[in-house]
Amino acid sequence: MNRDENLERVRKHKQPWDIIVIGGGATGVGCALDAASRRLDVLLLEQHDLGKGTSSRSTKLVHGGVRYLAQGDLGLVREALSERSTLLQNAPHVVHIQEFIVPCYSLWQKVFYGVGLKIYDLLAGSKRIGRSKILSRSETTRRFPTVNTEGLSGGILYHDGQFDDARLLIDMARTADGVGACLINYAPVLDFQDDDLGSIVGVKFRDLETGEIHKVLARTIINATGAFCDPIRKNADPKAKPVVTFAQGSHIVLERRFLPSDAALMIPKTSDGRVLFCIPWHDHVIVGTTDISVESAVLEPEALDAEIDFILETVGGYLTERPKRADILSVFAGIRPLVNRSDAKNTAALSRSHELFVDADVVITITGGKWTTYRRMAEDAVDRAVEIGSLDASCCVTANLKISAPPKSSGQRLHKDLQYTDDDVVRAVRDEMARTVEDVLARRTRTLFLNAAAAIEMAPKIAEIMARELGRDSEWVTAEIAAFRKTACRYRSEPPA
Repeated sequence: MNRDENLERVRKHKQPWDIIVIGGGATGVGCALDAASRRLDVLLLEQHDLGKGTSSRSTKLVHGGVRYLAQGDLGLVREALSERSTLLQNAPHVVHIQEFIVPCYSLWQKVFYGVGLKIYDLLAGSKRIGRSKILSRSETTRRFPTVNTEGLSGGILYHDGQFDDARLLIDMARTADGVGACLINYAPVLDFQDDDLGSIVGVKFRDLETGEIHKVLARTIINATGAFCDPIRKNADPKAKPVVTFAQGSHIVLERRFLPSDAALMIPKTSDGRVLFCIPWHDHVIVGTTDISVESAVLEPEALDAEIDFILETVGGYLTERPKRADILSVFAGIRPLVNRSDAKNTAALSRSHELFVDADVVITITGGKWTTYRRMAEDAVDRAVEIGSLDASCCVTANLKISAPPKSSGQRLHKDLQYTDDDVVRAVRDEMARTVEDVLARRTRTLFLNAAAAIEMAPKIAEIMARELGRDSEWVTAEIAAFRKTACRYRSEPPA
């Protein structure tokens, strides 16, 4: 997957693309993979890096959504449980089954959550990945040595999926590239192109590395920009009304000692109407998420102090050692694009199901949804593109399409507390379109999300390796280190003064 080669392909491509996809998150890359695997001619354009937005900032779960079951959204739960099974089958190198335990502090809780999770199992049908069961107090404490035992009566064990979101996304992009898709990052779309009758026939985009502006034609366009979809719809049709509401979700990362268990902790009820997870991930522990309404979407959202305090306070009530601000290794936040179909003011109450909109007869917007259902979202969007553009395409094949795994990495470790090596950096540049230090430390590896201080320490070494691979000079190295440090500071949780 080589960016320079893909740009050259664009320069030589004189005929209209069957589909141009705007947006390089899970849904956009899913659309490119779906379309290319149907032998359609597809170009994907991403304004920043692949997965820069929400798709690298999830709770790292491939799940049906226990909370959506409690809300009565059975259709979404069934769909997500089916897609969970598909992901476990198609990407076993990065998606795996995870045990979860719900600690219970009364007999009523054991009955209530036990029944609910049995229903969760039943909704999965033949695609169930494990049986939920009630645990005794002693079994719960054996599995969770650090759980708060005061008043503990037992727990409920159930199973869901876990993954590395950005790693899966990059592997999906490599797979899409391998079946013929053309993907380009750092290529923001500037405007649509119109013909003499005022109909949209393509887009203009800028290559941020050279400043070159490209004009490309398309039979159909898929807007898969998530939280940024409404301005693109408005550009296509000035009468288009906003459909997305923004919700921010934040997470903290702690040392593994806070959860020395292979099982994850699920806190079933919080003050903001969500569940909270405490999950082992890359030999660390992720705790989240929150759900707060925000007015706008930004590429680099920051967790609020109130969110961090909420997470610490909530999880602290379930652990023998309450984590403090000083224990936090990294903090990250993401913006969820939710389709607002009601007047609900609480974003936690809004459905995570997806929806399609068509503007100017040719621009198809796919938004809403959740990571777990990206494949189904992509299938729906490409089906609509085939219909609108009268494209010659076969049926969707992604339900059984394996996602290619990266080669096993060797090389010299870059930090004593993390497993990443210099070979990982070289591969990221040569095969995965990494162009900046942030691309490597945030998404090709997960260093920034695991330990912000370690990421800052590693930045100079990463910049030197990348400069050799990309043919950059010392000024580029200095600028990259400075830019990364500025970004990484947003992931550090300094105790309030």
